[in-house]
Amino acid sequence: MSIHFSISEPKPWEAFDAETVTALANSYSLIVWNDEVNTFEWVIQTLIEVCNHTTVQAEQCALFIHHKGKYAVKLGDYDTLKPMCNSITERGIGATVEHQD
Repeated sequence: MSIHFSISEPKPWEAFDAETVTALANSYSLIVWNDEVNTFEWVIQTLIEVCNHTTVQAEQCALFIHHKGKYAVKLGDYDTLKPMCNSITERGIGATVEHQD
């Protein structure tokens, strides 16, 4: 007679509490990239319409984008940010959704 022991690996979702799972799900950034084509006004209007930014938020983001080359204009989960990213790129502005490390 032989005895077999089985040690099962914990499921990924069992290793974290609910707060950590929520944080992991929301750990994406919507990045908007600087270019030499789009105007400040167009980027600001886009951020207001697509990301629901206030005018002040959109203006500040546009300045960061211009001076830093890119800026995370919104944080959240992938399923929320991806349609926003698509809307921004459809307007001719470079944008990506990236996982935060």
